Amino acid sequence: MKMTDTFLKPMHPEGYKFVAIFAAVTLVLFWIWDPLGWLGLGLTVWCYYFFRDPKRAVPQNAGLLVSPADGVVSLIERAVPPAELGLGPEALTRVSVFMNVFNCHVNRAPIAGKVTAVAYRPGKFFNASLDKASEENERNALAIEVADGRKIAVVQIAGLVARRIMCWTKPGDALRTGERFGLIRFGSRLDVYLPEGVEPQVALWQTMVAGETVIALIGQDAPARAAVVD
Repeated sequence: MKMTDTFLKPMHPEGYKFVAIFAAVTLVLFWIWDPLGWLGLGLTVWCYYFFRDPKRAVPQNAGLLVSPADGVVSLIERAVPPAELGLGPEALTRVSVFMNVFNCHVNRAPIAGKVTAVAYRPGKFFNASLDKASEENERNALAIEVADGRKIAVVQIAGLVARRIMCWTKPGDALRTGERFGLIRFGSRLDVYLPEGVEPQVALWQTMVAGETVIALIGQDAPARAAVVD
């Protein structure tokens, strides 16, 4: 790996316009007063890193469910999946991954399967680390059917600062494990609802890496893990 690869990461195209705006404002700030310009430069660098989209070594074994987001596990609890997905009224184990404004915000599919539903719902903008954010905040929910017919729900939830949820996946799409499916701007959370009988393999406040960290084992496949960089 080159030394520059440690600091220079690919950026998602959604970030180009924001970095350009930050850079333009920075030039104006330098014209007004140098200290303000340096502050603007720091914010421009932060904006670039916010929209970074690094490659990940995605596990390829069947039955591995990986984290859909960078961040920390903020909640592990029983909860009913969003009604708009049609997964029924029974509570399932929910694992919540909270992303702060310094995390990479590109979201990745937790497991390979067919997208059977995508449902957006407007809402409020409470702090995404709060439990009530799952019910009351703006959200976009996906249902993914895996090979054995069971379904996984993954929900993008806007946070206190976030004002735009992006999802470029639609019903009928086939997702690969770790495939990019969406993005949330400026602080947010991802909820994953596990099928009945599947136990999480993570702990509260554990650091998660999107597309890499294993959340749960869905099947019985547990040989040495293979991975592909994507």
